[in-house]
Amino acid sequence: MTGVLLLDKHEGITSFRAASQLRRIFGEKKIGHTGTLDPMASGLLPVLLGGATRFSELLVSHDKAYRATFLLGVQTDTLDITGAVVCQRYVDCGEADVLRALDAFRGRIRQYPPMYSAVSQNGVRLYKLARQGVEVERPAREVEIYRLELVSSNVQKGEYIVDVRCSAGTYIRSLVCDLGEALGCGAVLTALRRTEANGFFVRDAHTLDELRACPPQELRAYVLPIDRVLSAYPAVAVTEKQAIRFKNGGALDLGRLRGVGSGVLHRVYGPDGVFLGLGELRPEQNELAVRRLLTER
Repeated sequence: MTGVLLLDKHEGITSFRAASQLRRIFGEKKIGHTGTLDPMASGLLPVLLGGATRFSELLVSHDKAYRATFLLGVQTDTLDITGAVVCQRYVDCGEADVLRALDAFRGRIRQYPPMYSAVSQNGVRLYKLARQGVEVERPAREVEIYRLELVSSNVQKGEYIVDVRCSAGTYIRSLVCDLGEALGCGAVLTALRRTEANGFFVRDAHTLDELRACPPQELRAYVLPIDRVLSAYPAVAVTEKQAIRFKNGGALDLGRLRGVGSGVLHRVYGPDGVFLGLGELRPEQNELAVRRLLTER
């Protein structure tokens, strides 16, 4: 089965474990998710099935959105509530202080990846070093926070909920930690739910329980075509002969194509409207070459 499944991952399992369960549910060996969610996090996890996995590095939209809950006055080694508490501080700030602090984190910011993360440094995953009690200097990364809004607050408990829309590579745990430092009391992430990813929304996603309860012959209804996540690329329709040439790996003469846009990559469709794959524009050779073909495996 080939396509995109929108999974609403529940808390308490890794993204890898979720993908493994989907392999059993769909009877599909080739499955890959488009962005890892920590075990404590829930929400949208787009998953590629079958031949769709070949397009994973070509997805266009990598921006994501989250609803995050954090607690002031506490810091842990993992920067979230699952870690060991390393510091507790007195909280002498309220909602107005939090609102002012949020202003400094909108737009382009630099943040350090957490030690408990899958980032590699000198060929070693940071979380492996962290488990050994080793902390190393990490280069700061530039990310962009498009939206950061306070949703609700419980000042007495020091608990706040924010909505975040950000670029790929943003660590919400690091964002919360840095926010806590700006407030002078520290902060820890206590809950996280991804609400958007790759142009999709969690409201359209399905849980593992829902998928398990579905008769095998009806699972196809939950799978979206792969070109749904490639819609930012311009589309070009080809003739039957051109479709055969393209599917066999042959480049297409630009002078014989209509509707070619200015972008480098194009979605290529046969005369029957079936998606064939992605073509790469090569103006110097006056051709649209095959970049990736859609196959069932």
